[in-house]
Amino acid sequence: MNRFIIADPKLCIGCNTCMASCAEEHRQLGLQAMPRLRVMRNARDSAPVTCRQCDDAPCAKVCPVNAIRHQDNAIVLNESLCVSCKLCAIACPFGAIGFEGSRPLAVPANCNTPLALPAPVAPRPVSPLLDFQPGVRAVAVKCDLCAAGSEGPACVRTCPTQAIRLVSAEDVRAASEQKRRSAMQALASDLPFVRPLETHKEQRSL
Repeated sequence: MNRFIIADPKLCIGCNTCMASCAEEHRQLGLQAMPRLRVMRNARDSAPVTCRQCDDAPCAKVCPVNAIRHQDNAIVLNESLCVSCKLCAIACPFGAIGFEGSRPLAVPANCNTPLALPAPVAPRPVSPLLDFQPGVRAVAVKCDLCAAGSEGPACVRTCPTQAIRLVSAEDVRAASEQKRRSAMQALASDLPFVRPLETHKEQRSL
């Protein structure tokens, strides 16, 4: 089972520190600076939403260049292999994959020369899956649990209220065991008429 990140909306204060630290962590590593998680809000609560690190990973199955793969109990995207087809974002059931623009190095935006026609004006944004900008390659970005770093997910380390935590397979197994124990205790308390099991000695006498 893959590791994944969860957030407690009761502890989240909507400060966006997780988004800022995520963007800076990847920028320093030479990757796209777009945050890999988004803080969602309603009238009462707020919590960051990010990749679920699915075991079956629909995004990895549809990627035509194998840019998304299973690595170190996580689903990791190799930005240098992305061909901007956007199939991964279409396949993701949680909308956890975004796109960041990548320009050629040392080429300023809206660069015009007498040797080429002026660059066309970018159309108005409609949707991340439909938008395009001349001269900019759309690169898919998703949570990789900060696999390129050595200190673990930046959002977990920098959250001021410790609302975000990393969940491992051991944590899931422990939670499942506790849930089964609680269910058995609730069932026993709801069925007082159930006769206790006979002891081993009584069974032998029969």
